[in-house]
Amino acid sequence: MSLMITDECINCDVCEPECPNHAISQGAEIYEINPNLCTECVGHYDEPQCQQVCPVDCIPHDPDRKESKEDLMQKYLTITAA
Repeated sequence: MSLMITDECINCDVCEPECPNHAISQGAEIYEINPNLCTECVGHYDEPQCQQVCPVDCIPHDPDRKESKEDLMQKYLTITAA
């Protein structure tokens, strides 16, 4: 499943540059993750880099976007082929 950023986000700016798919951007109030670009770093890293650097632990899995590792790998292949 893709990740999401919750309201606990403090806009510290550390997650955005860590995303290899450029799925994270500044929203109206807090950072947001584009679920169409989020692969949880599958294809790039073993673990989601944004979760690793977030100082307030506000980047959980999005329960509304369930995806298997295979789905995430297919999304990665599609994104990197473009």
